[in-house]
Amino acid sequence: MALALRMARGGAKKRPYYRIVVADSRMPRDGRYIEKVGTYNPMLAKDDENRVLLQEDRIKHWMGQGAKPSDRVSRFLEAAGILEAKKRNNPNKAKPGAKALERIEEKKEKEEAAKAAAAEAEAAANEAPAEAPAEEAAAEE
Repeated sequence: MALALRMARGGAKKRPYYRIVVADSRMPRDGRYIEKVGTYNPMLAKDDENRVLLQEDRIKHWMGQGAKPSDRVSRFLEAAGILEAKKRNNPNKAKPGAKALERIEEKKEKEEAAKAAAAEAEAAANEAPAEAPAEEAAAEE
């Protein structure tokens, strides 16, 4: 029997609550399980101590029996210090999405337009004093 440490969803619509259970991997997500070994309440604040509750001794027992944790449960176990943290690599995570790229392009275009306008204004300001003395000299004659 392939054992899995995974989450079984409970709670109401749009108010999730999860039991962390040991189950046969062939059973449905919310179906029959062998033992409840913890809970996860995503509605609580991230720093709340009751957000993730784990029975460490039972989890260690079932992992000794061959239970494999799901990805999310393994992250909880790593945070609790039960499992050794494994290195994950997602190079696309830091890349901005399509809409963010559009906003960045628009911002660059606005900055370039502002720089061009400032350069034109500066050039006009530099030319104006040069013409002014010539006009004053013509006026003196």
